[in-house]
Amino acid sequence: MNHAKKQIWGWAMYDWANSAFATTVMAGFFPIFFKDYWSAGADVNVSTAQLGVANSLASLIVALMAPILGAIADKGSSKKKFLIFFAYLGVLMTAGLFLVGQGDWAMAIFIYIMGIIGFSGANNFYDALLPSVAGENEIDRVSGLGFGMGYLGGGLLFALNVAMTLSPDTFGLAGAGEAVRYSFISVAIWWGLFTLFTIFWVEEKKTNTSLGGMAAIKAGISQYLDTWKKIRHLQTVSLFLAAYWFYIDGVDTIIRMAVDYGMSIGFESSDLIIALLITQFVGFPSAILFGRLGEKWGVRKSIYLGIFAYIIITFWGVLMTKPIEFYSLAIAIGLVQGGIQALSRSYYSRLIPKGQEGEFYGFYNMLGKFAAILGPLLIGVVGLTIKGTLGPLASTPEQLHAIGQIASRWGIGSVVLLFVVGAVLFKFVDEEEGKREAAYIEKHTP
Repeated sequence: MNHAKKQIWGWAMYDWANSAFATTVMAGFFPIFFKDYWSAGADVNVSTAQLGVANSLASLIVALMAPILGAIADKGSSKKKFLIFFAYLGVLMTAGLFLVGQGDWAMAIFIYIMGIIGFSGANNFYDALLPSVAGENEIDRVSGLGFGMGYLGGGLLFALNVAMTLSPDTFGLAGAGEAVRYSFISVAIWWGLFTLFTIFWVEEKKTNTSLGGMAAIKAGISQYLDTWKKIRHLQTVSLFLAAYWFYIDGVDTIIRMAVDYGMSIGFESSDLIIALLITQFVGFPSAILFGRLGEKWGVRKSIYLGIFAYIIITFWGVLMTKPIEFYSLAIAIGLVQGGIQALSRSYYSRLIPKGQEGEFYGFYNMLGKFAAILGPLLIGVVGLTIKGTLGPLASTPEQLHAIGQIASRWGIGSVVLLFVVGAVLFKFVDEEEGKREAAYIEKHTP
Protein backbone atom coordinates (compact mmCIF):
# COMPACT_ATOMS: atom_id res chain seq x y z
CA MET A 1 0.00 0.00 0.00
CA ASN A 2 1.49 3.35 -1.05
CA HIS A 3 1.83 6.22 1.41
CA ALA A 4 -1.18 8.23 0.16
CA LYS A 5 -3.55 5.25 0.34
CA LYS A 6 -2.22 4.33 3.77
CA GLN A 7 -3.03 7.84 4.97
CA ILE A 8 -6.57 7.62 3.60
CA TRP A 9 -7.24 4.19 5.10
CA GLY A 10 -5.68 5.18 8.41
CA TRP A 11 -8.00 8.19 8.53
CA ALA A 12 -11.09 6.17 7.54
CA MET A 13 -10.32 3.52 10.17
CA TYR A 14 -11.09 6.01 12.92
CA ASP A 15 -14.69 6.07 11.70
CA TRP A 16 -14.62 2.26 11.82
CA ALA A 17 -13.34 2.52 15.42
CA ASN A 18 -15.59 5.17 16.96
CA SER A 19 -18.83 4.25 15.21
CA ALA A 20 -19.17 1.38 17.67
CA PHE A 21 -19.98 4.03 20.29
CA ALA A 22 -22.51 5.72 18.00
CA THR A 23 -24.33 2.46 17.25
CA THR A 24 -24.11 0.23 20.32
CA VAL A 25 -24.14 3.00 22.93
CA MET A 26 -25.82 6.16 21.61
CA ALA A 27 -28.37 4.74 19.17
CA GLY A 28 -28.80 1.22 20.50
CA PHE A 29 -28.34 -0.02 24.03
CA PHE A 30 -28.03 3.14 26.13
CA PRO A 31 -31.60 4.40 25.43
CA ILE A 32 -33.06 0.92 26.02
CA PHE A 33 -30.97 0.18 29.11
CA PHE A 34 -31.62 3.67 30.45
CA LYS A 35 -35.40 3.14 30.33
CA ASP A 36 -35.43 -0.48 31.51
CA TYR A 37 -32.55 -0.54 34.00
CA TRP A 38 -31.12 2.83 35.08
CA SER A 39 -34.48 4.67 35.01
CA ALA A 40 -36.75 1.69 35.68
CA GLY A 41 -40.28 2.61 36.78
CA ALA A 42 -40.20 6.21 35.54
CA ASP A 43 -42.88 7.59 33.20
CA VAL A 44 -41.80 7.11 29.55
CA ASN A 45 -42.14 10.82 28.74
CA VAL A 46 -40.08 11.74 31.81
CA SER A 47 -37.27 9.30 30.88
CA THR A 48 -37.39 10.61 27.29
CA ALA A 49 -36.97 14.16 28.61
CA GLN A 50 -34.07 13.01 30.85
CA LEU A 51 -32.33 11.42 27.87
CA GLY A 52 -32.98 14.50 25.74
CA VAL A 53 -31.50 16.79 28.41
CA ALA A 54 -28.44 14.51 28.72
CA ASN A 55 -27.81 14.66 24.96
CA SER A 56 -28.36 18.42 24.92
CA LEU A 57 -26.03 19.10 27.87
CA ALA A 58 -23.26 17.00 26.32
CA SER A 59 -23.70 18.84 23.02
CA LEU A 60 -23.54 22.22 24.76
CA ILE A 61 -20.25 21.38 26.48
CA VAL A 62 -18.67 20.11 23.24
CA ALA A 63 -20.00 23.09 21.30
CA LEU A 64 -18.40 25.58 23.68
CA MET A 65 -15.04 23.78 23.63
CA ALA A 66 -14.69 22.88 19.95
CA PRO A 67 -13.67 26.17 18.26
CA ILE A 68 -11.07 27.10 20.89
CA LEU A 69 -9.52 23.63 20.86
CA GLY A 70 -9.52 23.65 17.06
CA ALA A 71 -7.70 26.97 16.97
CA ILE A 72 -5.11 25.71 19.47
CA ALA A 73 -4.63 22.56 17.41
CA ASP A 74 -4.02 24.65 14.26
CA LYS A 75 -1.33 26.72 15.93
CA GLY A 76 0.41 23.70 17.41
CA SER A 77 -0.19 21.32 14.47
CA SER A 78 -1.69 19.06 17.08
CA LYS A 79 -5.03 17.94 15.66
CA LYS A 80 -3.92 14.33 15.90
CA LYS A 81 -2.85 14.69 19.55
CA PHE A 82 -6.22 16.16 20.50
CA LEU A 83 -8.01 13.40 18.59
CA ILE A 84 -6.11 10.78 20.61
CA PHE A 85 -6.86 12.50 23.93
CA PHE A 86 -10.60 12.79 23.35
CA ALA A 87 -10.89 9.34 21.76
CA TYR A 88 -9.42 7.61 24.80
CA LEU A 89 -11.50 9.76 27.15
CA GLY A 90 -14.51 8.30 25.34
CA VAL A 91 -13.06 4.80 25.56
CA LEU A 92 -12.60 5.12 29.34
CA MET A 93 -16.11 6.49 29.90
CA THR A 94 -17.70 3.78 27.76
CA ALA A 95 -15.99 1.10 29.84
CA GLY A 96 -17.23 2.94 32.94
CA LEU A 97 -20.89 2.32 31.99
CA PHE A 98 -20.27 -1.32 32.94
CA LEU A 99 -19.99 -0.28 36.60
CA VAL A 100 -23.19 1.76 36.91
CA GLY A 101 -25.77 0.03 39.11
CA GLN A 102 -29.51 -0.42 38.55
CA GLY A 103 -31.58 2.68 39.26
CA ASP A 104 -28.55 4.98 39.27
CA TRP A 105 -29.81 7.08 36.35
CA ALA A 106 -27.88 10.20 37.41
CA MET A 107 -24.50 8.43 37.30
CA ALA A 108 -25.43 6.79 33.99
CA ILE A 109 -26.20 10.20 32.49
CA PHE A 110 -22.96 11.71 33.86
CA ILE A 111 -20.76 8.96 32.37
CA TYR A 112 -22.77 9.06 29.13
CA ILE A 113 -22.24 12.82 28.85
CA MET A 114 -18.50 12.41 29.39
CA GLY A 115 -18.45 9.67 26.75
CA ILE A 116 -20.19 11.95 24.25
CA ILE A 117 -17.66 14.69 25.03
CA GLY A 118 -14.86 12.26 24.15
CA PHE A 119 -16.65 11.01 21.04
CA SER A 120 -17.64 14.44 19.72
CA GLY A 121 -14.42 16.17 20.74
CA ALA A 122 -12.33 13.63 18.81
CA ASN A 123 -14.60 13.94 15.77
CA ASN A 124 -13.80 17.65 15.57
CA PHE A 125 -10.13 16.90 14.97
CA TYR A 126 -10.87 13.87 12.82
CA ASP A 127 -12.87 16.11 10.46
CA ALA A 128 -10.10 18.72 10.46
CA LEU A 129 -7.57 16.09 9.34
CA LEU A 130 -9.58 15.33 6.18
CA PRO A 131 -7.93 18.01 3.99
CA SER A 132 -4.52 16.64 5.09
CA VAL A 133 -5.20 13.18 3.67
CA ALA A 134 -7.30 13.98 0.59
CA GLY A 135 -7.00 16.46 -2.28
CA GLU A 136 -9.98 18.53 -3.42
CA ASN A 137 -10.68 16.21 -6.37
CA GLU A 138 -11.10 13.18 -4.08
CA ILE A 139 -12.34 14.73 -0.84
CA ASP A 140 -16.03 13.85 -1.40
CA ARG A 141 -15.15 10.20 -2.09
CA VAL A 142 -12.77 9.96 0.89
CA SER A 143 -15.32 11.58 3.21
CA GLY A 144 -17.89 9.04 2.01
CA LEU A 145 -15.40 6.23 2.56
CA GLY A 146 -15.00 7.30 6.19
CA PHE A 147 -18.73 7.20 6.85
CA GLY A 148 -19.05 3.92 4.93
CA MET A 149 -16.33 2.31 7.05
CA GLY A 150 -18.09 3.64 10.13
CA TYR A 151 -21.36 2.01 9.18
CA LEU A 152 -19.66 -1.31 8.48
CA GLY A 153 -17.44 -1.35 11.57
CA GLY A 154 -20.15 -0.10 13.90
CA GLY A 155 -22.64 -2.52 12.38
CA LEU A 156 -20.41 -5.58 12.77
CA LEU A 157 -19.76 -5.00 16.45
CA PHE A 158 -23.39 -4.08 17.02
CA ALA A 159 -24.46 -7.36 15.41
CA LEU A 160 -22.18 -9.22 17.83
CA ASN A 161 -23.60 -7.24 20.75
CA VAL A 162 -27.15 -8.02 19.66
CA ALA A 163 -26.27 -11.72 19.47
CA MET A 164 -24.90 -11.48 23.01
CA THR A 165 -28.19 -10.06 24.31
CA LEU A 166 -30.41 -12.50 22.39
CA SER A 167 -28.41 -15.57 23.38
CA PRO A 168 -26.40 -14.74 26.52
CA ASP A 169 -25.91 -18.43 27.39
CA THR A 170 -23.86 -18.89 24.22
CA PHE A 171 -21.39 -16.31 25.50
CA GLY A 172 -21.37 -17.56 29.08
CA LEU A 173 -23.42 -14.64 30.39
CA ALA A 174 -26.16 -14.72 33.01
CA GLY A 175 -28.77 -12.78 31.05
CA ALA A 176 -29.55 -9.97 28.63
CA GLY A 177 -28.76 -7.28 31.22
CA GLU A 178 -25.26 -8.63 31.79
CA ALA A 179 -24.82 -8.95 28.01
CA VAL A 180 -25.61 -5.25 27.55
CA ARG A 181 -23.10 -4.30 30.24
CA TYR A 182 -20.38 -6.40 28.59
CA SER A 183 -21.32 -4.84 25.26
CA PHE A 184 -20.16 -1.50 26.67
CA ILE A 185 -16.80 -3.13 27.45
CA SER A 186 -16.57 -4.50 23.90
CA VAL A 187 -17.17 -1.02 22.47
CA ALA A 188 -14.36 0.41 24.59
CA ILE A 189 -11.95 -2.29 23.41
CA TRP A 190 -12.99 -1.93 19.75
CA TRP A 191 -12.73 1.87 19.80
CA GLY A 192 -9.37 1.89 21.56
CA LEU A 193 -7.85 -0.88 19.43
CA PHE A 194 -8.76 0.37 15.95
CA THR A 195 -7.84 3.97 16.77
CA LEU A 196 -4.25 2.69 16.68
CA PHE A 197 -4.44 2.55 12.85
CA THR A 198 -5.13 6.28 12.80
CA ILE A 199 -2.35 6.94 15.28
CA PHE A 200 0.28 5.05 13.27
CA TRP A 201 -0.87 5.63 9.67
CA VAL A 202 -2.01 9.27 9.57
CA GLU A 203 0.59 12.01 9.44
CA GLU A 204 -0.55 15.53 10.23
CA LYS A 205 0.90 18.23 8.02
CA LYS A 206 3.09 20.59 10.04
CA THR A 207 2.79 24.32 9.43
CA ASN A 208 5.78 26.63 9.22
CA THR A 209 4.51 28.47 12.29
CA SER A 210 3.87 25.48 14.54
CA LEU A 211 4.15 26.36 18.20
CA GLY A 212 4.40 24.24 21.30
CA GLY A 213 3.06 24.26 24.84
CA MET A 214 1.59 27.47 26.23
CA ALA A 215 2.57 29.41 23.12
CA ALA A 216 0.18 27.25 21.05
CA ILE A 217 -2.59 27.73 23.60
CA LYS A 218 -2.18 31.53 23.70
CA ALA A 219 -1.93 31.78 19.91
CA GLY A 220 -4.93 29.47 19.51
CA ILE A 221 -7.12 31.54 21.80
CA SER A 222 -6.04 34.70 19.97
CA GLN A 223 -6.86 33.03 16.63
CA TYR A 224 -10.26 31.99 17.95
CA LEU A 225 -11.06 35.59 18.88
CA ASP A 226 -9.84 36.76 15.46
CA THR A 227 -12.27 34.35 13.79
CA TRP A 228 -15.20 36.50 14.83
CA LYS A 229 -13.57 39.36 12.92
CA LYS A 230 -13.05 37.14 9.88
CA ILE A 231 -16.68 36.09 9.80
CA ARG A 232 -17.74 39.41 8.26
CA HIS A 233 -15.58 38.51 5.25
CA LEU A 234 -16.92 34.93 5.19
CA GLN A 235 -20.62 35.45 4.64
CA THR A 236 -20.88 32.24 2.62
CA VAL A 237 -19.39 30.19 5.45
CA SER A 238 -21.80 31.83 7.90
CA LEU A 239 -24.78 31.08 5.67
CA PHE A 240 -23.73 27.48 5.12
CA LEU A 241 -23.20 26.95 8.85
CA ALA A 242 -26.66 28.34 9.55
CA ALA A 243 -28.20 25.93 7.03
CA TYR A 244 -26.12 23.06 8.36
CA TRP A 245 -27.11 23.97 11.92
CA PHE A 246 -30.75 23.28 11.14
CA TYR A 247 -30.73 20.28 8.82
CA ILE A 248 -27.99 18.32 10.61
CA ASP A 249 -29.89 18.85 13.86
CA GLY A 250 -32.72 16.87 12.33
CA VAL A 251 -30.32 14.10 11.32
CA ASP A 252 -28.59 13.94 14.72
CA THR A 253 -31.89 14.05 16.60
CA ILE A 254 -33.32 11.13 14.66
CA ILE A 255 -30.09 9.16 15.22
CA ARG A 256 -30.19 9.75 18.98
CA MET A 257 -33.90 9.56 19.66
CA ALA A 258 -35.26 6.98 17.17
CA VAL A 259 -35.03 4.01 19.54
CA ASP A 260 -36.53 5.98 22.41
CA TYR A 261 -39.37 7.08 20.11
CA GLY A 262 -40.04 3.53 18.96
CA MET A 263 -40.26 2.33 22.56
CA SER A 264 -42.56 5.22 23.47
CA ILE A 265 -45.11 4.25 20.78
CA GLY A 266 -45.08 0.61 21.84
CA PHE A 267 -42.58 -1.24 19.64
CA GLU A 268 -40.55 -4.09 21.10
CA SER A 269 -36.87 -3.40 21.75
CA SER A 270 -35.95 -6.37 19.53
CA ASP A 271 -37.74 -4.71 16.57
CA LEU A 272 -35.80 -1.50 17.15
CA ILE A 273 -32.45 -3.28 17.37
CA ILE A 274 -33.10 -5.10 14.09
CA ALA A 275 -33.96 -1.76 12.47
CA LEU A 276 -30.68 -0.25 13.68
CA LEU A 277 -28.76 -3.17 12.21
CA ILE A 278 -30.53 -2.66 8.89
CA THR A 279 -29.54 1.01 8.89
CA GLN A 280 -25.89 0.15 9.55
CA PHE A 281 -25.49 -2.36 6.75
CA VAL A 282 -27.50 -0.36 4.23
CA GLY A 283 -25.49 2.72 5.23
CA PHE A 284 -22.12 1.11 4.45
CA PRO A 285 -22.39 1.02 0.63
CA SER A 286 -24.78 3.99 0.51
CA ALA A 287 -22.34 6.43 2.16
CA ILE A 288 -19.60 5.43 -0.29
CA LEU A 289 -21.97 5.68 -3.27
CA PHE A 290 -23.24 9.06 -2.03
CA GLY A 291 -19.65 10.33 -2.09
CA ARG A 292 -19.36 9.28 -5.73
CA LEU A 293 -22.79 10.78 -6.44
CA GLY A 294 -21.46 14.09 -5.14
CA GLU A 295 -18.56 13.90 -7.61
CA LYS A 296 -20.72 12.97 -10.60
CA TRP A 297 -24.05 14.73 -9.99
CA GLY A 298 -22.94 17.61 -7.79
CA VAL A 299 -22.56 18.00 -4.05
CA ARG A 300 -25.34 20.57 -3.66
CA LYS A 301 -27.95 18.46 -5.45
CA SER A 302 -26.94 15.42 -3.42
CA ILE A 303 -27.26 17.29 -0.10
CA TYR A 304 -30.72 18.51 -1.16
CA LEU A 305 -31.67 14.93 -1.98
CA GLY A 306 -30.72 13.91 1.55
CA ILE A 307 -32.66 16.77 3.19
CA PHE A 308 -35.89 16.09 1.30
CA ALA A 309 -35.58 12.36 1.93
CA TYR A 310 -35.44 13.11 5.66
CA ILE A 311 -38.57 15.24 5.47
CA ILE A 312 -40.45 12.29 3.97
CA ILE A 313 -38.90 9.91 6.51
CA THR A 314 -40.00 12.08 9.43
CA PHE A 315 -43.61 12.36 8.21
CA TRP A 316 -43.66 8.61 7.68
CA GLY A 317 -42.31 8.07 11.19
CA VAL A 318 -45.11 10.11 12.72
CA LEU A 319 -47.77 7.97 11.00
CA MET A 320 -46.24 4.49 11.29
CA THR A 321 -47.99 1.85 13.39
CA LYS A 322 -46.27 -1.45 12.52
CA PRO A 323 -42.72 -2.76 13.09
CA ILE A 324 -42.38 -3.53 9.35
CA GLU A 325 -42.72 0.21 8.72
CA PHE A 326 -39.88 0.85 11.17
CA TYR A 327 -37.74 -1.59 9.15
CA SER A 328 -38.63 0.25 5.93
CA LEU A 329 -37.72 3.55 7.52
CA ALA A 330 -34.41 2.03 8.65
CA ILE A 331 -33.59 1.20 5.03
CA ALA A 332 -34.54 4.73 3.90
CA ILE A 333 -32.41 6.32 6.63
CA GLY A 334 -29.47 4.08 5.79
CA LEU A 335 -29.62 5.22 2.16
CA VAL A 336 -29.14 8.91 3.00
CA GLN A 337 -27.81 9.35 6.54
CA GLY A 338 -24.10 8.82 5.89
CA GLY A 339 -24.30 10.59 2.54
CA ILE A 340 -25.65 13.88 3.85
CA GLN A 341 -23.09 13.86 6.68
CA ALA A 342 -20.16 13.02 4.40
CA LEU A 343 -20.99 15.55 1.69
CA SER A 344 -21.68 18.33 4.20
CA ARG A 345 -18.22 17.75 5.69
CA SER A 346 -16.45 17.76 2.33
CA TYR A 347 -18.50 20.69 0.95
CA TYR A 348 -17.52 22.83 3.93
CA SER A 349 -13.82 22.16 3.26
CA ARG A 350 -14.20 24.08 -0.03
CA LEU A 351 -15.38 27.22 1.75
CA ILE A 352 -12.79 27.64 4.52
CA PRO A 353 -9.27 29.14 4.48
CA LYS A 354 -6.44 26.64 4.13
CA GLY A 355 -4.26 26.13 7.19
CA GLN A 356 -7.12 27.01 9.53
CA GLU A 357 -9.07 23.75 9.28
CA GLY A 358 -9.03 22.92 12.99
CA GLU A 359 -10.45 26.29 13.94
CA PHE A 360 -13.13 26.32 11.25
CA TYR A 361 -14.11 22.70 11.72
CA GLY A 362 -14.39 23.62 15.38
CA PHE A 363 -17.07 26.13 14.42
CA TYR A 364 -18.63 23.56 12.08
CA ASN A 365 -18.94 21.02 14.88
CA MET A 366 -19.89 23.71 17.39
CA LEU A 367 -22.95 24.68 15.38
CA GLY A 368 -23.75 21.03 14.75
CA LYS A 369 -23.70 20.40 18.49
CA PHE A 370 -25.67 23.54 19.30
CA ALA A 371 -28.26 22.27 16.83
CA ALA A 372 -28.29 18.91 18.61
CA ILE A 373 -29.25 20.83 21.74
CA LEU A 374 -32.41 22.06 20.02
CA GLY A 375 -33.68 18.81 18.51
CA PRO A 376 -33.84 16.51 21.57
CA LEU A 377 -35.18 19.36 23.69
CA LEU A 378 -37.80 20.12 21.04
CA ILE A 379 -39.00 16.51 21.14
CA GLY A 380 -39.03 16.42 24.94
CA VAL A 381 -40.75 19.79 25.41
CA VAL A 382 -43.38 19.19 22.70
CA GLY A 383 -44.13 15.74 24.09
CA LEU A 384 -44.41 16.86 27.72
CA THR A 385 -46.46 19.94 26.76
CA ILE A 386 -49.01 17.91 24.81
CA LYS A 387 -49.25 15.28 27.53
CA GLY A 388 -49.58 17.96 30.20
CA THR A 389 -52.34 19.65 28.21
CA LEU A 390 -54.33 16.57 27.19
CA GLY A 391 -53.50 14.30 30.13
CA PRO A 392 -56.09 15.78 32.52
CA LEU A 393 -58.78 14.97 29.92
CA ALA A 394 -58.12 11.24 30.18
CA SER A 395 -60.51 9.24 32.35
CA THR A 396 -58.92 5.78 31.94
CA PRO A 397 -55.36 4.41 31.85
CA GLU A 398 -55.93 3.42 28.23
CA GLN A 399 -56.81 6.99 27.27
CA LEU A 400 -53.76 8.31 29.13
CA HIS A 401 -51.56 5.81 27.29
CA ALA A 402 -53.03 6.89 23.95
CA ILE A 403 -52.34 10.54 24.80
CA GLY A 404 -48.75 9.61 25.63
CA GLN A 405 -48.32 8.07 22.18
CA ILE A 406 -49.83 11.14 20.51
CA ALA A 407 -47.37 13.32 22.44
CA SER A 408 -44.45 11.17 21.28
CA ARG A 409 -45.58 11.33 17.63
CA TRP A 410 -45.99 15.11 17.67
CA GLY A 411 -42.60 15.40 19.35
CA ILE A 412 -40.78 13.54 16.59
CA GLY A 413 -42.87 15.33 13.94
CA SER A 414 -41.59 18.71 15.12
CA VAL A 415 -38.17 17.79 13.68
CA VAL A 416 -39.49 18.45 10.14
CA LEU A 417 -39.26 22.18 10.82
CA LEU A 418 -35.47 21.90 11.14
CA PHE A 419 -35.08 20.23 7.73
CA VAL A 420 -37.30 22.82 6.01
CA VAL A 421 -35.41 25.81 7.44
CA GLY A 422 -32.06 24.18 6.60
CA ALA A 423 -33.08 23.57 2.98
CA VAL A 424 -34.23 27.16 2.51
CA LEU A 425 -30.99 28.62 3.89
CA PHE A 426 -28.81 26.23 1.87
CA LYS A 427 -30.39 27.53 -1.34
CA PHE A 428 -28.58 30.85 -0.87
CA VAL A 429 -25.07 29.36 -0.36
CA ASP A 430 -22.77 30.29 -3.30
CA GLU A 431 -19.69 28.03 -3.43
CA GLU A 432 -17.66 30.21 -5.82
CA GLU A 433 -18.23 33.29 -3.67
CA GLY A 434 -17.20 31.22 -0.66
CA LYS A 435 -13.89 30.30 -2.30
CA ARG A 436 -13.18 33.96 -3.07
CA GLU A 437 -13.88 34.92 0.53
CA ALA A 438 -11.64 32.13 1.81
CA ALA A 439 -8.81 33.23 -0.49
CA TYR A 440 -9.11 36.77 0.86
CA ILE A 441 -8.75 35.50 4.45
CA GLU A 442 -5.76 33.31 3.51
CA LYS A 443 -4.06 36.33 1.95
CA HIS A 444 -4.65 38.57 4.94
CA THR A 445 -3.88 36.08 7.71
CA PRO A 446 -0.37 36.56 9.18
